[in-house]
Amino acid sequence: MNNNVLVINCGSSSLKFAVMSTPDNTVLVEGIGDRLGIDGSTISFKFEGKKETISLSEGSHHEAVTEIKNWLDQRVDIRDAIVGIGHRVVHGGETFSSSAVIDEDVIKGIEDCAHFAPLHNPAHIKGIREAQNLFTGLPQVAVFDTAFHQTLELDQYLYAIPMEMYRNHHFRKYGFHGTSYRFISQELAQLEPESTKQGIIVAHLGNGASTCAIQNGKATDTSMGMTPLDGLMMGTRSGSVDPSLVSFISHAENISGDDAINLLNKKSGLLGISEISSDCRTLEDAAFAGDERATLALDMFASRAAKNLASVATTLDSLDHLVFTGGIGENSNYLRGKICESLRTLNITIDADKNDNAPRGDVSVISEEDANVKVWILPTNEELMIAMDTISLIQQAH
Repeated sequence: MNNNVLVINCGSSSLKFAVMSTPDNTVLVEGIGDRLGIDGSTISFKFEGKKETISLSEGSHHEAVTEIKNWLDQRVDIRDAIVGIGHRVVHGGETFSSSAVIDEDVIKGIEDCAHFAPLHNPAHIKGIREAQNLFTGLPQVAVFDTAFHQTLELDQYLYAIPMEMYRNHHFRKYGFHGTSYRFISQELAQLEPESTKQGIIVAHLGNGASTCAIQNGKATDTSMGMTPLDGLMMGTRSGSVDPSLVSFISHAENISGDDAINLLNKKSGLLGISEISSDCRTLEDAAFAGDERATLALDMFASRAAKNLASVATTLDSLDHLVFTGGIGENSNYLRGKICESLRTLNITIDADKNDNAPRGDVSVISEEDANVKVWILPTNEELMIAMDTISLIQQAH
């Protein structure tokens, strides 16, 4: 008998959702509530190959979850098979090293971490509260982006700042995309059982991008820090910069420090360098048409991804696998090629034909047959990981 899980990823102005059927791991319906809290908010449902979009009069998270409930009430076969709700939560701080069944203590823990993720964690709590009210009695589970990285050693996650800053305020590297990295680690173990005893570096490349090193199935280092601004250059984020740059930008532009951070978060990265777009596909089209700004932005993205991969690799006992995942990692043969070109010093090489002709959405090996480091394209599935955690924890509770 199939058990369905409603997966909710609640952001400050959006709410992504899906109903996953387990154990066959199929998506029954998915969609997004968009522009929540501002004019023109909608919610869309993608079901059986068709998309339906509904305008939201209030544009609230409450209304979005209510529309999901109304949609399910009209399809009782799907609704009645739902056994739990899984929520993606961005920041679990040091409180959560694994997923957790939601109770008041867990909600308090999410609130306590909200100062590290002020746009995300309060929105997650909204989504949890609305789901509790509308889906009375269904168990709910929180799955944390930061949890997978709680295995990092002290010398990897501490910043070289006065220790009292860590003792009093818990300022440290936390890392993100952990649900994706955990999925990749488990998926690779299915495909290559030896990988559970080997060293892996993973590039999760999308509008948000990061790298992670995994040894014997556990994270040993990652590129994002206390917030997702650290590490790689991304769609609109600068990634790592000289910290003093914040002060220089603030004085030069006569703006506050918070506004300078906002500039690094929302106006930098691929968008800031290209002055065209934050979207990799748009930039590749422009670059191939001869736009030098687009080419520069892509090449900077590739070089910084390679540097961060090399950096996290220093925590491994051996380097046996490189995995590309995320929207860019899975689909951009140009950037995969540029990144691997910069990693030749680590004996990473790929077969250009395999890279250029890798089928979209499929698992592929793009390294040479006799390569020292096996290079993979592995599609990630964070929603499935959330659904699997939800089912597992519900079963344990009973």
